[in-house]
Amino acid sequence: MPGGAASGTAGTAGTGGPGGTGGPGGRDTGSGTRPAPAQGRPPAAVVAAMMLGMSLVAIDSTIVATAVPQIVGDIGGFSVFSWLFSGYLLAVTVTLPVYGKLSDTFGRKPVLLFGIGLFLVGSLLCALAWNMAALIAFRIVQGLGGGALQGTVQTLAADLYPLKDRPRIQARMSTTWAVSAVAGPALGGMLASYAHWRWIFLINLPLGAFALWMTTRHLKEPVRSPGRRGPVDWAGALSIFACGGLLLFALVQGGVAWPWLSAPSLGLLGASAVLAAVVVRVERRAEEPILPGWVWRRRTIAAVNLAMGALGLLMVAPMVFLPTYAQSVLGLGPVGAGLVMSVMTLSWPITAALSQHVYRRIGFRNTAAVGIGLAAVILYSFTLLPYPARPWQPALIMLLLGGALGLFQLPLLIGVQSTVGWTERGTATASVLFSRQVGQSIGAALLAAVANATLAARLADAPVPGLPDALDDVTKALDQPGLLSQAAADYLREAVAAAVDHIFLGATGAALAALLVLLLVAPRRFPVLPEHIEE
Repeated sequence: MPGGAASGTAGTAGTGGPGGTGGPGGRDTGSGTRPAPAQGRPPAAVVAAMMLGMSLVAIDSTIVATAVPQIVGDIGGFSVFSWLFSGYLLAVTVTLPVYGKLSDTFGRKPVLLFGIGLFLVGSLLCALAWNMAALIAFRIVQGLGGGALQGTVQTLAADLYPLKDRPRIQARMSTTWAVSAVAGPALGGMLASYAHWRWIFLINLPLGAFALWMTTRHLKEPVRSPGRRGPVDWAGALSIFACGGLLLFALVQGGVAWPWLSAPSLGLLGASAVLAAVVVRVERRAEEPILPGWVWRRRTIAAVNLAMGALGLLMVAPMVFLPTYAQSVLGLGPVGAGLVMSVMTLSWPITAALSQHVYRRIGFRNTAAVGIGLAAVILYSFTLLPYPARPWQPALIMLLLGGALGLFQLPLLIGVQSTVGWTERGTATASVLFSRQVGQSIGAALLAAVANATLAARLADAPVPGLPDALDDVTKALDQPGLLSQAAADYLREAVAAAVDHIFLGATGAALAALLVLLLVAPRRFPVLPEHIEE
């Protein structure tokens, strides 16, 4: 397959051996029934509907992150604002594999339509939220719809395009994420500054309505082979949701609402451990588990899942905390803060599109290792910025970070898809997305705990009077400099800068962990199946 995606490890077919993929019944050879491939290119309207649906998810996190200071200033809740992201991501995470099972049973189109509708309901409720608790709850509703959007669009891309053409649609998806990430912070900043933060949720309604109409009118699914479909593992989904929710709550509140070694922290962590054991038991007994055991028994897929989990964790630093740093420390407005973060998405799709020329020469694993190694150096460089930094300095770091991560993510995704047959491709892809979302969910809580602990310690040991007593008042105090003396304002900005430095140190550690996983766990050459090389 000259120029095809899977030829990135030419000569690797058949090199995986039995130990390369493992699993009961040996490696999948791609045999079994599969749907008839789509003839020709999908209609442009279908591709547009897919990209529009994906843009709803892509724009969500960046547009909300930019408006966090205004949201907190209006309805409070600084110490728990990270739940706007961790709650949303948790809902997306546990529903991704569930929607994958449902789309296999009922088809992609009804699941996609349901996801868009639920996402719009959540957006409307978020716009009507009266306090932080209500907003967090409605963000979870949004996440329940976002899981259907994110997973089903990726599955449709695999349905509609053969593997050799998949890099092209992935490049388009990357462009959607890039455009959304650039437009999201700018749009969120303008709405927060000149209208009201509630409009960042209301803007989803016309976009979503158009996506619904386009999908209903133009999407015609390829013919699917009938097959036996097992029951959806609802018990597994609920147990994972409960376990993840308790763990995230313990991480967010530990060290802030109560000491780490106190009874509440130990009780929540202990309950999370018990529920983790329940998850393992439920999944082992399930007829059709959400994440079947072979996903973790195969060396290639397990290594990629672990590496993608680390990617999700480190991405929390630039996506969630950099806009707050830009506004609170650098003194930028919401629009400027959004632009500092969004430059990362300019370089990401470019290097992702070019990565195929690299992994064809040195392989999937080595290309990803180069990308994440560079990312670790770039993330660490953020902690070396002077205080106060100039806005172009963190913007340059984000531009370089996007370029490094573009070399990391896409080779791993295409690499995993090339090691399985059609009958396992959806599950393998869902496991990659699931792992990244788990990393993001844990990272949003864990890094927020680091930030809260740093700020709490700095406030407790402050050498100047007049500082806010509670974390909820930090953003308000910096937004209204008249409430603080110059010395107190400078000290508070330095405290926020120190907290963000600690967050980027944690992100650096996550990048190094991903690099070690690739070097020590992932095979040097992915066991690409012959059918993909010949496709």
